[in-house]
Amino acid sequence: MTGSLNDGPGKDSCETQARESHSRESLAPGVWGVVATPFQGSTLDVDLDSLSELVEHYEAIGATGLTVLGVFGEAAALTAEERRQVLETAVECTDLPLVVGITALATRPAIDEIKAAQAVAGERLAAVMVQANSARPEVVIAHLDAIHRATGAKVVLQDYPLASGVSISTPALISVVKWCSFVVAVKAEAPPTSVAVAELTAAIGVSVFGGLGGQGLLDELMAGAAGAMTGFSYPEALIACVRSWQRDGYEAARDQLLPYLPLINFEQQARIALAVRKECLRKRGLIKDSGVRAPAAAFPEKLRYGMLTHLREAAAALESAAHDANNQTPVGSY
Repeated sequence: MTGSLNDGPGKDSCETQARESHSRESLAPGVWGVVATPFQGSTLDVDLDSLSELVEHYEAIGATGLTVLGVFGEAAALTAEERRQVLETAVECTDLPLVVGITALATRPAIDEIKAAQAVAGERLAAVMVQANSARPEVVIAHLDAIHRATGAKVVLQDYPLASGVSISTPALISVVKWCSFVVAVKAEAPPTSVAVAELTAAIGVSVFGGLGGQGLLDELMAGAAGAMTGFSYPEALIACVRSWQRDGYEAARDQLLPYLPLINFEQQARIALAVRKECLRKRGLIKDSGVRAPAAAFPEKLRYGMLTHLREAAAALESAAHDANNQTPVGSY
């Protein structure tokens, strides 16, 4: 698509899509866990047993849904057959709704990825996560419109310039969402995320989620975020934070997240975040091996003491929260 927004991606579809609707479909609020893809051994084969354990853990702790084959799922480093195996495992091991990440920025390859995901996930596919592929809203609209025409898929629009290499303004994102009624959520990962979340939630009628490991979660919730769509080695903390926000507001949410903030910051270190998170997951016993595929960097052994310190603090916080929950006196009892 070229030209201005007035040119549109097709009058017959966009006259409907351009109308804002107060009742348009939106992805459920809460925490959508971004699932790492575990590898094993010197050959870094996909470890489907560890993957199944990780997926089952997310369901057991109360995640709203799962995001598989995302950036932190190393989807770009997987073959088409491996992507199919990962998605099949997620479908088989949990009843949670799934958002599937699409690695391609070009339209035709993205359509092929989506059709492959639909063939595996079927009705379990809540949406596909597609990255903004241009700074120009008319280009993104044409891209998404072609995807929807070819697949019928609902879309989570991801703004993650660190991964995509594309920087798009928040007003441009708003234009895209207003034109494309099949966009059911936006994942805002272009700092400052809280500013973007506030502008998006004020202008569009769909859920906006934060990411980036939960670093900005409290500010994003105050700005109107529906929750988080991200990974963290203690996703229990993100779930507790969002639930407390929904139930009791800022102070309760802050108290839930505060003990985990050192680990959240530790995990989100530039260039090594993926390896750090996978090593944290391994130490928790949620996956067997913490290997990453190139071009991701390996875990720096010099950081092991710091990691173990933060993990001990997080484990103590989780144990304390479980103890408090088990010892709450029900109303009306003595």
